[in-house]
Amino acid sequence: MDEAYDVGLGNIDFVLRKKADSDFVSFWDDEAKNLSWFSYWEKTLDWQPPFAKWFVGGTINASFNALDVHQKTKSSKPAILWEGENGESRIITYGEMFLQVKKFSNVLKSLGVKKGDRVTIYLPMVPELPIAMLACARIGAIHAVIFSGFSAASIKDRISDSHSKVVVTANGGYRRGKIVKLKEVIDEAIKDVDFVEHVVVLKRTENEISTSSKDRLWDDLMNNVPDSCDAEKLDSTHPLYILYTSGTTGKPKGVLHGTGGYLTHLYSTFKWAFDIKDSDVFFCTADIGWVTGHSYVVYAPLLHGATQVMYEGAPDFPDASRIWEILQKYHVTIFYTTPTALRMFMKFGNNIPNSFDLSSLRLLGTVGEPINPEVWKWYFKTIGNEKCPIIDTWWQTETGGMLISPLPGLETMPLKPGSGTLPIPGVRISVVDENGDEVPPNTKGYLVIKNPWPGMLLTLWGDDEKYKTVYWSKYKNCYYPGDYALKDDDGYLWLLGRADDVLKVAGHRIGTAELESCIVSHSDVAESAVCGITDEIKGEVIIAFVVLKEGISDTEILKKEIFDKIRNDIGAIATPKQIYFVSKLPKTRSGKIMRRLLKRIANNEKIGDVSTLEDGTAVTEIQNAFDDIQKSIKRNSC
Repeated sequence: MDEAYDVGLGNIDFVLRKKADSDFVSFWDDEAKNLSWFSYWEKTLDWQPPFAKWFVGGTINASFNALDVHQKTKSSKPAILWEGENGESRIITYGEMFLQVKKFSNVLKSLGVKKGDRVTIYLPMVPELPIAMLACARIGAIHAVIFSGFSAASIKDRISDSHSKVVVTANGGYRRGKIVKLKEVIDEAIKDVDFVEHVVVLKRTENEISTSSKDRLWDDLMNNVPDSCDAEKLDSTHPLYILYTSGTTGKPKGVLHGTGGYLTHLYSTFKWAFDIKDSDVFFCTADIGWVTGHSYVVYAPLLHGATQVMYEGAPDFPDASRIWEILQKYHVTIFYTTPTALRMFMKFGNNIPNSFDLSSLRLLGTVGEPINPEVWKWYFKTIGNEKCPIIDTWWQTETGGMLISPLPGLETMPLKPGSGTLPIPGVRISVVDENGDEVPPNTKGYLVIKNPWPGMLLTLWGDDEKYKTVYWSKYKNCYYPGDYALKDDDGYLWLLGRADDVLKVAGHRIGTAELESCIVSHSDVAESAVCGITDEIKGEVIIAFVVLKEGISDTEILKKEIFDKIRNDIGAIATPKQIYFVSKLPKTRSGKIMRRLLKRIANNEKIGDVSTLEDGTAVTEIQNAFDDIQKSIKRNSC
């Protein structure tokens, strides 16, 4: 844990942090002035716990800050270098984006969309997706983007909750060489929904679609509207978007984000974390259907007038070289992806990335979950050639933007593999026990945020009480994200996974992330996921599913090595009852392991919605594994 990499980095800028910590309100007041406002605010923060309003009285527009402000200096600069899974490519300049957004703003107006109305967007990763989002922002409509892998039932829940009057979709999208028929999914989702007035359909693929009186074609609408549309002057607290996030129980929660505070947070964190320069080519692999795509694919890069790569398909299609080919083709300088994707790439060895010219890279980043130290080192050495800092970021849908990260664009600090380092300036984060008391260094506890920050959610759509209960009820006036963490002797934060992803074995609490990281640190292991099975004596026993690297055989000797490593690195109490080797783990199309499926299979529960699952055969393999394990346990107990 104490191993550190300087990568040419030195000491932390304590002067700036002291300023931010001494008066975080004044600090964020200064940061907000980096944006273009129609009128300045009367009050920087109105804090009525747990509700925060930032830059009260100020007026602003997200679309204006993403596009209008760049037209005099960057009209011809590429905004998006788009790569389709099927080999198509497009270059969209800031001038073209500006024109298309104004036109689609007028399309929405022609369909009766007004300020405050909700618009659901269900599109593949094509440039028309950010165009539609920015058009909504331009006229003050609230966009609700839904990941293009969700099922009709999931979409219906979200459309019904947001009460969207317009849906924007496509006839299809490409995924692993197949056409995903998006329009058919929308038709099924809204067949009994009478408040959806219009469905706008973009032609992306060649599949035929059925049409109704509600359906309008994107191209037809765009050909018949003017290309001038002024940006609405919106209150800083005006809602920008709803993004639905799943919880451990109940229906998805509609996280509601505002405008002025959210944009301030993104502008600052993107600048600090990625040290963005005008010459950079940024590539974030996140789908726009998730918050990383909202914040660090759509809004933050455009606020800075950056050029970025946008890729439509799976990162390993048609083969494991696809991502490295894209990095080489577009001379990417900043690469931001998930630890899950990196573990997958590690599985295929070093020869594939080493066969591409990745010398343009100067900065690497990770997002979505804690990164295993072994994966961090592989990323640093194999992809970054030991010269690129790794920006290991922690944040959530609810936080809007990153809250823990190294910040090369602001300060310098040594990097420790697996640690997100420090909170961003102006945010107080602690690790506490059940009573809310700060724990000593190197002690596991609960992560809490002790003051409001500009990017934080306004509330949950239509449910203020749930917002209070879910995030603010465990500790008074502290935001509780539901994560375990610890601080080391240097104050660096180490994320240890979700507090509800915890196994309790013989009274001992064992974090799944900690155990999985230990298993993955074995040189032959690519990925791992663990879960618990109810046990009459111990409460739970641990089951581990392990994916090996390419060319490695599953042997009893290897299994024993993993058992021994767990005993040595964590302790005998963390030893799994069984280790089962599988070829793949159940993952969402955005690359996250669906650990809830493991829990439900383990406890013979209904699996539920798996519409975001990348490969259904992984579930079958896990189910078969559990059947074998249960039989083995019964035999051994006889």
